[in-house]
Amino acid sequence: MDEIFKALADTSRRRLLDSLNARNGQTLRELCDGLDMARQSVSKHLAVLEAAGLVTTRRRGREKLHHLNAAPINAIADRWMSRYDRERASALADLKTALEQDPMTGSEFVYTTYIRTTPERLWQALTDPAFTRRYWGVTFETDWTPGSTITWNEENATIDDPEQVVLEADPPRRLSYTWHTFTPEWAKAVGVDEETRAKLLAEPRSTVSFDIEPAGETVKLTVVHEGGDALLDMSRHGWPSVVSGLKTLLETGEPLPTA
Repeated sequence: MDEIFKALADTSRRRLLDSLNARNGQTLRELCDGLDMARQSVSKHLAVLEAAGLVTTRRRGREKLHHLNAAPINAIADRWMSRYDRERASALADLKTALEQDPMTGSEFVYTTYIRTTPERLWQALTDPAFTRRYWGVTFETDWTPGSTITWNEENATIDDPEQVVLEADPPRRLSYTWHTFTPEWAKAVGVDEETRAKLLAEPRSTVSFDIEPAGETVKLTVVHEGGDALLDMSRHGWPSVVSGLKTLLETGEPLPTA
């Protein structure tokens, strides 16, 4: 955690994070264009931010894209804020953001964390209903073969659709699938109003991918959710909770306490 505070102490590094907050997934060239800093200086600052876990990168062809990673900030909040304090603070922060600035733009949400486990165990936790039910409250019915359909079970709602499919399955390295359909039954079960459901239905079906990489005694997990604005706004609140629950379950054997 000391690395996080040291990284945030520098004004230039905070400007880089602000730039990624405004538009996530930028290349080094794009970041340099938006800031009055030499390319070498930007590279050094990005290296510090990446070492602290505040920035994560991924390749797209020859390009290296930089993404703001919320996991370390979420860990700080977990350490010093109770669940209920976080909910109150989040509500005030959402109001402040709505009044003062435009929301984060971009077509994908990226979240990276490190879990003390093995790639095989993490793969099992992402696919086995016995695991997903405990930290996510969701189970999947599928054989995890690319092209196979996925039936989602969430909050007593069963969600079937031919476009809910496995896109990639390379155990224990990478998993990708399309997101579920926003049925009236699902909306009622999870408490989503019809106005929000209509916005979700108006967007193209989103996809989520999980990249699993060994990292010493831990495993690096990168979650990438690509979709429209309405769903990604929900994902920015939902994925930190899901991944924190996954990490806790794998490292302690017990799920996070519920409200």
